[in-house]
Amino acid sequence: MKLKVGIFDSGIGGFTILNSLLKTRKDVEVFYLADTKRTPYGNKNFNEIRSIAKEICNWFEDKNLDALLIACNTTNACALDILETNLKIPCFDLINSVSDIVSKEIIGVLATPTTVRSSYYKKAINLKKENFVIFQQECPEFVSEIEKSKLNIKRINLLSDYYLSSLLKKNIQELILGCSHYPLIYDVLRNKVDPNINIIDPSNALIKKFNEFFLIPRNSCYDYISYNNVRFFVTAENEEFSQKLKYWLEINKEIRLVNLPSND
Repeated sequence: MKLKVGIFDSGIGGFTILNSLLKTRKDVEVFYLADTKRTPYGNKNFNEIRSIAKEICNWFEDKNLDALLIACNTTNACALDILETNLKIPCFDLINSVSDIVSKEIIGVLATPTTVRSSYYKKAINLKKENFVIFQQECPEFVSEIEKSKLNIKRINLLSDYYLSSLLKKNIQELILGCSHYPLIYDVLRNKVDPNINIIDPSNALIKKFNEFFLIPRNSCYDYISYNNVRFFVTAENEEFSQKLKYWLEINKEIRLVNLPSND
């Protein structure tokens, strides 16, 4: 019996959560929803994100999910309560998951403008680690660049230098990639940060929590990642998303175009 798992993101950022999940178990059937019509979310305001979250709930409502993995940090920061209340299933989020595993006292967070302004990372970490100091950096252009069909490495390098500069001056000891898109450029960021600074991909912490809640059956781990039991849904531009699947995941899959039910 497979667990039915929903993964939601504004675009391809959820690939990091999807891969972390599929590296650990094969007893899942995944519904991956990308709201490509409205990506990026990180520059939208609090109320917009909450309204979108209600539409996400409406879409997932009849999928009989066992759990939802919230791949969008911005939605996590602004509307976690809406997802949990409306879906009434276990919802695993990035921010609260990563707050369990930070271990250094001076932490930098790269995130979208809306996530930074919510201060959710600061609040979640300080609830568990009272003496930790958290510095946040808005990265308004990262997601738009990463969402392109092919990375412009020169542009990514320039943006990385700019966004990291203020954090590195604070002598941070850990760096949280506070948007699910950012681990897709992990290698670029790793090369710009001192080797002694631990870079945290919150997707690993989220999947750890998921696997503690839903115990992994014996012999469930794949030797390689298979996307056979993953269905992809988008709200626009399914041809462009298909190119991104080939670029990032090296697969060809059917992609279904869907409309999100409104809240009216």
